[in-house]
Amino acid sequence: MPIFIKPSQIRRLVLAAGLTAPLWSLQADAKSKNPDVALTPGALKFPRDLGSHPDFSIEWWYLTGHLVASTGAGPSRDKREFGFQLTFFRSRISATQDMRSAFAAKQLIFAHAAVTDVPGKKLWHDQRIARESFELAQASQKDTAITLRDWSLQRDATGYKAVAAGAGFRFQLALQETQPLLLQGDRGVSRKGPQAQQASYYYSLPQLQVTGTLGLHDQTTQVQGTAWLDHEWSRELLHPQAVGWDWIGMNLLDGSALTAFRLRDQAGHTHWDGGSFRHPGMGPTPYVFAPGTVKFQTLRNWTSPLTQASYPVEWMVRINSPGAPTALASVYIVKAIVDNQELDSRNSTGAVYWEGLSEIFDADGRLLGRGYLEMTGYASPLKLS
Repeated sequence: MPIFIKPSQIRRLVLAAGLTAPLWSLQADAKSKNPDVALTPGALKFPRDLGSHPDFSIEWWYLTGHLVASTGAGPSRDKREFGFQLTFFRSRISATQDMRSAFAAKQLIFAHAAVTDVPGKKLWHDQRIARESFELAQASQKDTAITLRDWSLQRDATGYKAVAAGAGFRFQLALQETQPLLLQGDRGVSRKGPQAQQASYYYSLPQLQVTGTLGLHDQTTQVQGTAWLDHEWSRELLHPQAVGWDWIGMNLLDGSALTAFRLRDQAGHTHWDGGSFRHPGMGPTPYVFAPGTVKFQTLRNWTSPLTQASYPVEWMVRINSPGAPTALASVYIVKAIVDNQELDSRNSTGAVYWEGLSEIFDADGRLLGRGYLEMTGYASPLKLS
């Protein structure tokens, strides 16, 4: 569940991209696209819905993963761990849709990329933005094929390819599917609030096998690991009472996939929660958590030296769901592998948030898997108007 754009940042984003067209905010755009019409479960068709949906207000492709680089041989073999993230966003600008000029900013494409160097305890990150036109930025409506200058995420007959290069880091990764596509929520419609229109179309590809290269400064190494790809698109923004969220997407060592999230109100209470679980023996359909069954409890906080925001970097996640699969535990412990994985995206989305590589354990402390934890609204409330 990547960060949304703040509507107050849209004009600044467009100016940063060299655009001058008159704009409305994302909130106005969402209202202009009939947000009261609920999304239809079971409506997704593939491969078309792997691609872009320009009639929807906001959309993102969110790729995260855990990588290992091995050097040396035999007993002296050294393993270095990394996390990586590559997220592409598409934002529809309603005020320009009827313009005939090829220069009109009808869609904005922007992206975040990051690498967590686990042994170095350092986060590298960068960001991009451009209008969709003139080969600077493109998002295909037929399949996953999105580019922003020299960054890209594309699918072909051999799998997915992810390429990004930022300040001090770079990666070129090939990703292979090992499991069926996972439809989140009600057959691909994931509720994000108490009203039916507060929802997104949402599918995941967990347990992707990854191979490729990763570079930090002038050193490049071969890497392999596992990854997770989310793709969401929506007409409606979050409920006005929601000021941030906590979210996990975890690839478990037994092949299971676990998603859990909660939206928080101003007082820090849960406004809405949800998620899903799928074990390899369950078939393609996940077990979906009903609202009110997911509880996040803080175990340890870390304070950012940059923003002084306090982030819960260790959580107890309780899932109280009678009738759940036996492979689903009732208690999970989630721990950040590196505390300082705060991302400052004020030059793109206008927000500061925490997103990084984490491990998940059972109640007895046994490692169950790895994935990504995302937390928003801690540095400042996520304002949607």
